[in-house]
Amino acid sequence: MILNIAAYRFVAIEQPDALADRVQALAHSGALRGTVLIAPEGINLFLAGEESGVREFLRDLCVDARLAGLPIKESWSQSQPFAKLKVKTKPEIIAFRRDGASPLAGRAPSIEPETLARWIGQGTDDSGRRLVLLDTRNREEVALGTFAGAVTLPIDNFMDLPDAIQAQRGHLEDATVVSFCTGGIRCEKAALWMRGDGMDNVWQLDGGILGYFEQVGGAGYDGSCFVFDTRLALDPRLTPLVDQPAPAT
Repeated sequence: MILNIAAYRFVAIEQPDALADRVQALAHSGALRGTVLIAPEGINLFLAGEESGVREFLRDLCVDARLAGLPIKESWSQSQPFAKLKVKTKPEIIAFRRDGASPLAGRAPSIEPETLARWIGQGTDDSGRRLVLLDTRNREEVALGTFAGAVTLPIDNFMDLPDAIQAQRGHLEDATVVSFCTGGIRCEKAALWMRGDGMDNVWQLDGGILGYFEQVGGAGYDGSCFVFDTRLALDPRLTPLVDQPAPAT
């Protein structure tokens, strides 16, 4: 069995290239494949390999105080879903290119999966305020599944989200809005930007869809969750839609 991990953290990285070199060496030593992005704002990784190699990688990586206690989302597959290992440095670990969206200065408020599941069942938050779920992913991802009744956006790129939000502002007013994405990174930036743009009723789903699946299953969710490898998507049991190896390159 192959252990797949996904994780991110917004944390100040003063020398991204140095951390990238270390991550490259650790992942190569564990025979891991996947993608790791490192930027001055943090780290974002999707890796897969034999369990022993993954565990050793995480143990050695998290010796770095900046990454200690890194929240990890796990899933399993029969096959290696990544063709190769890619470790890159970028200006952002998720490109947004908007001021006021850096979580380094403080996170937007978050909602735990258990709380969201209860709110979904009620149709409101605990104060009785209308609940709106906001999908911050692109239309290709949404096509494979999303929360029932969620507001979805006609975007192909995360950088297009701010313009698309403008058409929804009327519907989002006077509601408790919970933004979500695959693993939490996009909805974290989106919620922070939206609050900075005057929408103080916006929260983020902590851990994203995958964290929700892991903790509460598929309550209120229709379909599967798109992932960026040959598995294509994971269902609420974190089972791959496709389980075939990526050709090594």
